[in-house]
Amino acid sequence: MKKLFILCLFLINSPLWAENLTIFPPYTIHHNAFTTDFLSPEIARSYHIKRSKNQAMINISIIKNQSKENIGTAVTANVKVIAKNLLGQLTTLEIREIKEADAVYYIADFPVSHRALLRFDIQVQAEKKGQYLNTRLQQEFFTD
Repeated sequence: MKKLFILCLFLINSPLWAENLTIFPPYTIHHNAFTTDFLSPEIARSYHIKRSKNQAMINISIIKNQSKENIGTAVTANVKVIAKNLLGQLTTLEIREIKEADAVYYIADFPVSHRALLRFDIQVQAEKKGQYLNTRLQQEFFTD
């Protein structure tokens, strides 16, 4: 079942979707947000995520690069995410860590409305040591 979750997340990060990443050598932070209706019912149930067009999810993973092609290994991290809407309202997302085999993901789910444009301020402390790395993701959600 868990391998399905990894596959689902890779599909979401496939060429059909714009790849969102930020590179802070030697780390690459992959970050994406989408509505949870893209998840299969099995995956959503397994991870206690409500499947809905009005529910969204952010997915973050941190890779420690071991080559110039940004190929490396997943690392654990302290991850903080604040979502901000166009009205300036801030929401601190409750991040959950998921470990599967050699993969580590940080996810949070949250409600969204049609045409909601959110800016995510992401802070990552790779390997849970050193300084926090800051990046942003902006995503508009279409629920109709």
